[in-house]
Amino acid sequence: MIFTSEAGRRLLHERYRELLATWPVPSDQRLLPTREGETFVVSSGPVAAPPLVLLHGSASTTLEWIGDVAAWSEHFRVHAVDLLGEPGLSAPVRPALTAQADWLDDVLERLGIHGPTRMVARSLGGWFALDYAVRRPGRVERLALLTPAGIGRQKSLIFIPALFLQPFGRWGTLQTMRLVAGPLPSGDATEYGRFALQVHEHFRPRRVRLPIFTDEQLAKVELLVIVGGRDRMLDAQETKRRLPEQTVVLPKAGHVVPAQTERVLEWLRK
Repeated sequence: MIFTSEAGRRLLHERYRELLATWPVPSDQRLLPTREGETFVVSSGPVAAPPLVLLHGSASTTLEWIGDVAAWSEHFRVHAVDLLGEPGLSAPVRPALTAQADWLDDVLERLGIHGPTRMVARSLGGWFALDYAVRRPGRVERLALLTPAGIGRQKSLIFIPALFLQPFGRWGTLQTMRLVAGPLPSGDATEYGRFALQVHEHFRPRRVRLPIFTDEQLAKVELLVIVGGRDRMLDAQETKRRLPEQTVVLPKAGHVVPAQTERVLEWLRK
């Protein structure tokens, strides 16, 4: 079970639905059938606009994009997708990594996206988006990645010290997040920040080592990569070394980088 308890799942989903009601622009919220299970998507922006697909990170939901979607949906038909096996409303299953591209095929088909699309993705979602772009040449026109897995080395042993903080309630949860991810953006006191703490109290995140993409694979994708110089999960400097022209390093940021709405939008619209 991906949640610590059934009561925890109900609590998170109830609060998630309440926060989805604060989505800043008109939206369609629906469950799409796929071969791996139902997938929850929030779609915003003009129906006839070019598509933009958003994939959030591990232990997160489409609420990651709530500060970006108003600006992005002025120019795109934005589809924010809840990843499978995460705390959102998609199916609580975790298919093999090799099955993720087939799942995304189904999602895009159900959304009516048949040609090239743009994507923005974060962390684990960044790995899924990169994998899709590599496996499906021509389907991803441009890809903006925020602290993506699969480029810089995934650091080991970061979770071990965090185990000693678990008994200390919400304070321990917040310190664990900082220990694992590095500095967090301001906003922990917002209702979205409090929800993120609730997720980490009631949800079991993935513990997997994700494969690293080769230089040859990365060269095939039109990329913008934004990383935090103080990321404790992924080696930001290695990402910069491998993709010097495509990578922006935010020196004071950790794994959860502050909003990059305008930077990403400008690049997507080129």
